[in-house]
Amino acid sequence: MSLSLQADLGIEQVADLQASLQSHLDDETLELSGADVRRVHTAGLQLLHAFIRDRAARGFSTTITLPSPTLIDAARQLALSISLGVDPVPGDTA
Repeated sequence: MSLSLQADLGIEQVADLQASLQSHLDDETLELSGADVRRVHTAGLQLLHAFIRDRAARGFSTTITLPSPTLIDAARQLALSISLGVDPVPGDTA
């Protein structure tokens, strides 16, 4: 299953983000496209982290594909880039 993250992951949008993710909690595999993300708050990243962690505990795979520079920078600032899987591999051009 593939799902695009909304452009705004600000605190005001967390309830909408949670609602859109909740219906995919039990998908066997899930790809979240981060290409459109332009605004991020801590609450949005915390929700993504918890969602990915909860899915992993259930044995399900979640990947964030095409993370925007905004998403990568915010995840790095909060030390969540590795757990969210948005840190580019050395040598990649992201």
